[in-house]
Formats: sequence, C-alpha cells, structure tokens
Amino acid sequence: MARRCAVCGKGPLVGNNVSHANNKSKTRSLPNLRSVRVNDAGEVKHVRVCTRCLKANKIQKAGRRTIAAASV
Repeated sequence: MARRCAVCGKGPLVGNNVSHANNKSKTRSLPNLRSVRVNDAGEVKHVRVCTRCLKANKIQKAGRRTIAAASV
C-alpha cells in the first residue's frame, strides 16, 4: 500500500543527512497517515489520510452503527 494521503496526495519526502565531514546519506520523511473509515457517497471505505487533513475536517468519518439502529 502506498504511503500517500488519499485526500491531499501528500507522500514521502527525500533528502540528505549531512555529517560534519560533509558525508551525505539518504533519508526519508514519511507522512503521518492514519487509516480511517470514510463515508464516501453513502458507501463506507477504509482510506489512509494524513493527520493534517483529519484535523482540517476534509473528510466525513463514518460512524459506527449502534445495535439498536441496526435492528430497526
């Protein structure tokens, strides 16, 4: 599964660790992704969303159905 936000498309960043002797080694910064249940046009899906999009309420989370509501 790709490390990419389903809403904004944020993905890993690539850079260099630079030592005092100017030796360079590759490093990766991964986005802070969370797997959430999303209500997408009446359909519940599991998607990976970054915490920035979660905090900005860019998605509508799917609520759990209660036992009383499921039997009605």
